[in-house]
Amino acid sequence: MASDIAAVAAELTAMVAADHQAARQANSDDPAEQLAWRRLTAQHADRLGEIMDAHGWPTAELVGEDAARAAWLIAQHADRQLDIQRRALRLMEQAVASGAASPRDLAFLRDRTLVNEGQKQIYGTQIAGVKDGSPIPWPCEDPEHMDERRAEVGIPAFAEYVAQFSQA
Repeated sequence: MASDIAAVAAELTAMVAADHQAARQANSDDPAEQLAWRRLTAQHADRLGEIMDAHGWPTAELVGEDAARAAWLIAQHADRQLDIQRRALRLMEQAVASGAASPRDLAFLRDRTLVNEGQKQIYGTQIAGVKDGSPIPWPCEDPEHMDERRAEVGIPAFAEYVAQFSQA
């Protein structure tokens, strides 16, 4: 069993390395590169679904910190597979409730899933685009209290968050 878990951990970290390498293709002007990105994220999401079937949510306690973070990123990028994203969200909610996963990561995944469902996000983590050099979030539920919700899960205030983008 331990060798099986080690193999899963290695696979998750390898998938996220490939994800990072291919990420520039996501918004490429070349449709073939966009398609390659979509195929890669779909393959990764399918495999994450199998891993969740076998082991539940891959927590840091189960697979190690790097592989757990990789699983979260794969779920984040499963934009065209809402069933996988929703399942990851449910399992991650349980893991957070038991102290086995990050509330911050859960907030990002919750927002991503809501945006993909065409609903308002809660924490303002998902950016719709840039206007006049400033990132604009997708519509957010109760925006006046967004920074309070962000603080509760360890995410910097929105203004601080978007300042990172303009420094790049």
